[in-house]
Amino acid sequence: MTTVPPPPLAPPRTPGRRQRLLRWFRSRSLRSRLTFLSAAAVAVAIALSALACWFIVEKQLYNQVRTDLASAALPSPPRGPGFDCYDTPEHALERQRGGSLPEISGAAPRDTQFLAAGKGVCLPLGATKAIVTEPADSAVFRLKPTQSIIRDGHYTNGDPALVRLTMDPRYTVPVVVMVATPTQPVEDSLQDLAILLGSVSVGGILLAALAGRLVARSALKPVDQLTDAVEHIARTEEVGTTIPVHGHDEIARLSTSFNSMSTALANSRERQTRLIADAGHELRTPLTSLRTNVDLLIRSNDTGRPLPAATKTKLLGNMKAQMQELTVLIGDLLQLSRPDTPKSGPAPTVVALHEIAGRAVERAELRGPGLVFETDTEPWYVHGDAVGLERAVINLLDNAVKYSPPGGTIEVRLHRGVLTVRDHGPGIPPDELQYVFDRFWRSPSSRQLPGSGLGLSIVAQSVREAGGEVTLGPAADGGPGTLATVRLPGGPAPE
Repeated sequence: MTTVPPPPLAPPRTPGRRQRLLRWFRSRSLRSRLTFLSAAAVAVAIALSALACWFIVEKQLYNQVRTDLASAALPSPPRGPGFDCYDTPEHALERQRGGSLPEISGAAPRDTQFLAAGKGVCLPLGATKAIVTEPADSAVFRLKPTQSIIRDGHYTNGDPALVRLTMDPRYTVPVVVMVATPTQPVEDSLQDLAILLGSVSVGGILLAALAGRLVARSALKPVDQLTDAVEHIARTEEVGTTIPVHGHDEIARLSTSFNSMSTALANSRERQTRLIADAGHELRTPLTSLRTNVDLLIRSNDTGRPLPAATKTKLLGNMKAQMQELTVLIGDLLQLSRPDTPKSGPAPTVVALHEIAGRAVERAELRGPGLVFETDTEPWYVHGDAVGLERAVINLLDNAVKYSPPGGTIEVRLHRGVLTVRDHGPGIPPDELQYVFDRFWRSPSSRQLPGSGLGLSIVAQSVREAGGEVTLGPAADGGPGTLATVRLPGGPAPE
């Protein structure tokens, strides 16, 4: 069995000239590309202007020559009986130089020759140039008397000319008078004009390239500063570096945006560092207590002196409580690890806030069995995260349970999107209200109570993510306790 070899691979396609040019252009620096584009734009503008100028001058000059030629007077008929004409202008010119042609008086200063029907070409006496005839010139014999046409032509020596052909009725035979004006001076003037415009164009393009280079350097100076700042941050990881902003143009807006981003990064790193430091500080206490209890249990077993059953039970209970405290603290840290900024646009989930408040109250009643809960809620639906909002309400109720006196009352109200939780505890001093939502902050008077100082931070973050706001302050009636107020946008019916 023979195997068929696979077909040979097609050779790789080489990039075309256009692709190579585009690749080369993209490989240049932004300053070089701006210089090239500005010079190219000016070059195109100057070239179009020069071409337009040249064509306008050409049209004007030729129109002037045509007008002068059309208004030129016809020469008078010869004094002799007729013409001695020849078949071609070259033959007639050769005979003219021999002096054998009759004299034609009244000839115009322009170059003139005659085309007689059936006889050929005749030149006036003293003529030094002859006009080349064309086969179409015989059609002029069918024109009306004194009717003329003007066409492009040339002399027998090759010089260009404009030729007017007129049917002259003053002769005994049909005669067409050919009057020519040389256009070589016009051609020379146009050539000189082209050289002048070309020189001016080249000079203008060079000046445009130089000006474009200077403009690009000046315009991209803020971009260079921005690049230096970015490279400095990438090299040293020193976020917070800013650059000066001048003006209100696009570059200034870019610089302002970069400064805002750099400042936000610096603030984010600072918050991250502070969170790690605070978390390490808070984790150190339960871990140290756990380690002490574990070391005590291990030492008792190693020394062969077991602890009393009551002491061992108490140690195990403490260890369990510390483990629970660590679990809550780690959960709070995970909750706070999410971005601080609120999400753009409403969340797609519709949440019944009154149901969340009801479930949170049920859980709070289990944690404070001796407390009285007064609940008054009306339906209210919001867009947000159900788990996050429920945890926020539970944290508010936990704070109320923690600081309420035995047998105290906790009031929970929800009216038109405003959720309030009020306890009758000692309240918060006015000078400490500004710190209550900071991470790991705890009032000096309540540091002996359990907690990590993250509950209210989680409340603030969850409420912000739902597009609302939360405040904490003294009771509105001036009585004892603290009033927590949560305002969330929504409606009495699900949308």
